[in-house]
Parts: sequence; structure tokens; C-alpha cells
Amino acid sequence: MLSTLATVGSEFHREIVHSGRLAAFLFFVAMVGTFGFIRLSTHMIRAQVSWWPGNVDVGGTHVHHLVWGIFAMMIVGYIGVVHSPASPWREILAVLFGVGVGLTLDEFALWLELKDVYWEKDGRKSVDAMIIAAGLAGVALVSFSVWVRLADDVKDGVFTAVGTIGLLGILLAFVNAAKAKLGWALASIVVPVTGIIPAFRLAKPHSLWARLFYRPRRLIPHGDRRLERSRARYPAGEGAGSGESSPPSPSEPSTSSTSGSATAGQSSS
Repeated sequence: MLSTLATVGSEFHREIVHSGRLAAFLFFVAMVGTFGFIRLSTHMIRAQVSWWPGNVDVGGTHVHHLVWGIFAMMIVGYIGVVHSPASPWREILAVLFGVGVGLTLDEFALWLELKDVYWEKDGRKSVDAMIIAAGLAGVALVSFSVWVRLADDVKDGVFTAVGTIGLLGILLAFVNAAKAKLGWALASIVVPVTGIIPAFRLAKPHSLWARLFYRPRRLIPHGDRRLERSRARYPAGEGAGSGESSPPSPSEPSTSSTSGSATAGQSSS
């Protein structure tokens, strides 16, 4: 066990530190860690935990934490672009920039919708944005070749485990992408276990998965029922924005025919 940890540590030093990717690694950890902490903080505030610090108010106005994130990114961005400091200040700025990004993306839905929807359904967009950002940052940081070289230096059991996890991540990424869950697909490549639950849940009605399996007489029994449940869960999924309107029900006369009949009746009278 200790030898395995020593091997992982040496690989980290060689692949991350020596390759000049320490700042990217620190940015990734700071961004994800800040997002997780601020999510915990908001839940503690909402639960009115007595010993947890509350919201920040200035003159009776609630200051959202995305404001602090924007300030952090502005200051760090200016210092990084204008002064381009060397190590260790470069790594310190990477951590501060990651903190700013985490605070800002946690309220992505706010600056997208221009209203506070943190605890509403649209607030889920903030989580989706963070998943995509973390996936992209993780893919840029850790390439597949790092996992391969790491597996070459450790025991056969670890090699098998790493290979299995990698294949699982690729499989889950394909399933989530087929179900139109692109954020979870990216997350599955970086951390495969994150894509397990979304892969087993309903696909979006407009996805490739729904077209293959959620139709009558398709590969999955009762696929039409799954399609109805999917449309109920994702009401804007299929047909939204397509420009097609549903035809009137046969039992309900159209507005034009009704008004025409009324006009004809008035003329005859």
C-alpha cells in the first residue's frame, strides 16, 4: 500500500509538477473545492444553523457570492496579465482565480436568467455549468496518457483497476451523451463514478437513446411509457422550439370555423 502511494506521489511530481501543470491542478482543486464549500454554506444558511455565518448584507441589500467571485477574477486576472508573476505567485494566483470561478459559477443561473433562481428548478443550471467547467478543466489537466503511464509503474491489480475504471468512464460517457446529458458525459471521463446514476435515469425525449429505445415496438419493453415519463420530466425536451403546433382535437372545433358559423348565423337572421 505504501509503495503504491509512493508511486502515485512520484507520478504526480513528474506528470504535474515537472511538466509545469501545477498551476492548472491547483486551479482545478480550488474551483471544485470552492463550489462544494459554497453549496454546503448555502444549505446551512437555508437550514438556519445557528452557529453558521449567515448572508452578507450591505445597507440592507444582500450581496450574492458571485460578486466576490467576479472581484477575485478581475483582480487576479489583472495581476496575471499585466505582471505575469513567477512561481510561487503564479500558483497562488491560480488558487485565487479558481476560488473566483467557483463562486461565480455557483450562481451561473442568476447571471443567465437575471433573477435569483438558486432554489428553483432553473437553479440546476448552475450545477450543470459547474460540471461542464470541471470536466473541461479536468480533461485539460489529466490526459489519458497519464493514466496509462501510471498503470505501467504499479502492480498488476492496480493496472486492472485503472483500466476497468477508464473503460467504465468511456462507456458511461457514451451512454450519457446518447441520453443528451453532455455535462454528465464530460464528468464521466474525468471521474467515472459520477456518471453511473445519470446513466440509469431517464433519457431526454429528444435524445438518440429515446429514439432508439423509447418508441413502441423498440428494443426495451414498454418504451412508450418511458417516453411519456421522459416528456413529463423534461417538458421542453421534445418538440420545444421546433415550430410545429399540435393539430386541434377532433372533438374541439377550431376558432376560425366557430367564428365563421357565428357570422353566418347572424347574416341569416
